[in-house]
Amino acid sequence: MKTILFIVQKEFRQIFRNKAMLPIIFVMPLMQLLILSNAASFEVKNIQFSYIDNDHSVASRALISKFQASSYFKIIESFDSKAKANQEMQKGKVDVILEIPNHFERNLIKEKKTSLSVSINAIDGAAAGIENVYVSQIITEFNQNLQTKLFQYTDGTLVQPQNIVTIPSFWYNNTLNYKTFMVPGILVLLVTMITLFLSSMNIVREKEIGTLEQINVTPIKKHQFIIGKLFPFWVLGLVILTVGLTIAKIVFNVPILGNIGLIYMFTSVYLLVILGIGLFISNHTETQQQAMFIAWFFMVIFILMSGLFTPIESMPEWAQNITLFNPIRYFVEIIRMVMLKGATFSDISFQFFIISMYAFVLNGLAVWSYKKVS
Repeated sequence: MKTILFIVQKEFRQIFRNKAMLPIIFVMPLMQLLILSNAASFEVKNIQFSYIDNDHSVASRALISKFQASSYFKIIESFDSKAKANQEMQKGKVDVILEIPNHFERNLIKEKKTSLSVSINAIDGAAAGIENVYVSQIITEFNQNLQTKLFQYTDGTLVQPQNIVTIPSFWYNNTLNYKTFMVPGILVLLVTMITLFLSSMNIVREKEIGTLEQINVTPIKKHQFIIGKLFPFWVLGLVILTVGLTIAKIVFNVPILGNIGLIYMFTSVYLLVILGIGLFISNHTETQQQAMFIAWFFMVIFILMSGLFTPIESMPEWAQNITLFNPIRYFVEIIRMVMLKGATFSDISFQFFIISMYAFVLNGLAVWSYKKVS
């Protein structure tokens, strides 16, 4: 035990002695959490909107005012012809063009129907789909408001049309704040990146400076050396998690509905998985550059297939099957379930079992792959 404590103290001294490493460990993750959480959003705003009003009626002006009042659209200008509007879209200055036909108001009153032409720049298909939803919502709301003002004759009696009103109920994120969804996932990303990169460069650094050979000829046992080398990074991972949860609560007002102890319990085991991967990489590389490249290769795959940015349910079936082997997937699921849904241990027991198995297998493989030459 004294040997392990000595190695742990040595590792902590090396970490805090390296003045260039301290900002990378403590400052950069906090900056990334603040910047990424504010920047990452699937909301589409400042949509460049233009229109062609061929009717110039009260109804057409009322419809245009609906778009002007929306926070999602930025009115560029009106055009006299569709050709001019198309030219501006070709230049990339316009995203959405609304064309109001002649006799728009008259057809609404007399024939109870009309049509609108909407052109959307769909180079970015995802953004175009969201823009279409925004446009449809405004037109639907305008149509409903107009119906309540128009009266229909039935047997000589004025009858106001009946409207069905849908009242939505949004669970777990009733304000539809995208940061509430993203912040827990980004926190998982930062905890994983820091611990994986540091652990993957740990032993290979000893190889580069020549101290590993000296350690190998000492009476220090393999398990003592590995525990002493990895324990400081396990602690650092929990520290980063703590600071991140504090920022999530204070800065972004992300709710923590479940037992925070569950998050720490799961993270403690999850960090063993990441440290095991880092140790395995460090055992099979000769330079810190090699370790960084390999660690980054795995990180990119883990991130893209974790459900952090793209829902796993939207992936092809073969990709969904691959995500079952991705440890980040389970951590992202757990932290969102506990923080936003108030999940209990029974709700996360399956993910906890999977991560525990990964921790046992990966650390066993990493320890076995470390060759101590005596």
